Amino acid sequence: MDRLFSIVRLDKARALEIAAHPDEVHVHDFEELIVGIRGRLEHYIHCEMVTVDAPLVAFVAKGQSHRIITRLCGGEFDMWVLRFKSEFIAETVFQLYQSFHIKANVSLQTGTCFNRLGQVCELMDVEMHSPAPDLSVVRHLLGALFIMIESEKKKVPGADADGVAIQNETFLSFLKILEGNFRRPLSVEFYAEKLFMSSRNLNLICQKIMNQSVSELIETRKLTEAKHLLATTTKSVSEIGFELGYNEKSYFSKVFKKKAGQTPSEFREEMERLLNPAS
Repeated sequence: MDRLFSIVRLDKARALEIAAHPDEVHVHDFEELIVGIRGRLEHYIHCEMVTVDAPLVAFVAKGQSHRIITRLCGGEFDMWVLRFKSEFIAETVFQLYQSFHIKANVSLQTGTCFNRLGQVCELMDVEMHSPAPDLSVVRHLLGALFIMIESEKKKVPGADADGVAIQNETFLSFLKILEGNFRRPLSVEFYAEKLFMSSRNLNLICQKIMNQSVSELIETRKLTEAKHLLATTTKSVSEIGFELGYNEKSYFSKVFKKKAGQTPSEFREEMERLLNPAS
């Protein structure tokens, strides 16, 4: 995916097409959120197949193996698929990891409140199809959508009933500690000690849930924040690196290029072209 954000509406015809030629199990280099108004999903994720009927929301984190088959329900289908880069809304994306890592698919209640989710998706779609889309508007609408989804999830009895497993509680605790400390140059042992466990066991939990080691998740969080700062501020590369715990600009640039495939300056230039296509 070479764009920061995209949105598409799947109708009955497209759902039948996907069902007839489903993808193999695959991974993305972006985050994916599905808001289902009508229809059914057969979703393979977390090494299990789950069938969920609309109204629903489903979230697939970058790097998670999954496959979706769309099915009509009552002869109808209407869903929104939103895809976005982590850096597009860096301050929120790790909250989605916390919210959906246990259960990627959640059935919601029908009614006026859920209908608002579809209306926000329509607003984003209109903006993205305008002659000069304003991605700052889309970013704020996406943030509002996340808040509304969390509100709707709380209304569903037992939506978080699977969260009692010790490893899930540990992972959530790790993400909370990470959010408060990722800017500091801290070792894996720091996080393990905070959770009163060994580095090995914490790594095993993170590998099972996110297919990443603790150190990889720390670097992912740093990289996500670095991209956000490069895209939305005028801070120098050195300032951003120092803010994220890298004392040397050269080392920060080396790590960034290894992870992102381009230097911080190259990334900033690309974001300027994407965010300001008319300039």
